[in-house]
Amino acid sequence: MTTSPDMEMSNMDGPFALPRMNGELVFETPWEGRAFGIAIAISQTQGYEWDDFRNLLITEIQSAEKSSTASTYYESWLSALEKLAISKGLVSLGSIDVRTTEYRSGERQDDF
Repeated sequence: MTTSPDMEMSNMDGPFALPRMNGELVFETPWEGRAFGIAIAISQTQGYEWDDFRNLLITEIQSAEKSSTASTYYESWLSALEKLAISKGLVSLGSIDVRTTEYRSGERQDDF
């Protein structure tokens, strides 16, 4: 029996578990919730298998722990999502770079 991404996501434990407070997911900023939702939505629409994302997330978290540059959980989440989306041909590195530049410059500000 195949488990849903929601169930697989809830079963992640240890340093790879989703940040929670009183059982509820915790997002410090809106972009973290958006990255979370995008990862789930793409997985559910067959963009990739949840295990592919989870394994890449684990690798990103472990790399961040070894790095001298601090990284939050959702920064690792976003990095894993970007790498997986690029490798699956869902988005190009160039389009990610364009959007990143737009947000950093203030040219783009989605308020949703």
